[in-house]
Amino acid sequence: QVQLVESGGGSVQPGGSLRLSCTASGSTSSYVAIGWFRQAPGKEREGLSCLTRRDGYTNYATSVKGRFTISRDNAKNTVYLQMSSLKPEDTAVYYCATILSYFGSCLSVGTFGSWGQGTQVTVSS
Repeated sequence: QVQLVESGGGSVQPGGSLRLSCTASGSTSSYVAIGWFRQAPGKEREGLSCLTRRDGYTNYATSVKGRFTISRDNAKNTVYLQMSSLKPEDTAVYYCATILSYFGSCLSVGTFGSWGQGTQVTVSS
């Protein structure tokens, strides 16, 4: 089992930036990808970005492409989500999750593994 701990959320003004971190511990070879997801009040969970463990392939949702960047530091077992040009509609609780299977793109998740506890991101003036 993998345990995930997120950090880096907070409040920022529109146009600002934040970097989220997701640090994994435990059986870190048991998943095929890690993804970032978010959920705003009253809305469905949205997949934002993912990164495959073996070859580092990345994918982004249209809503964040060009503004968010996913990356990893293998030595620290940490995946990052650099968020720039933030908008009020980016306000949500952000989660990272391990992905055990997917179809085509790693954002088309078949089976989830573990989830982090979530971190709040608020974009407001």
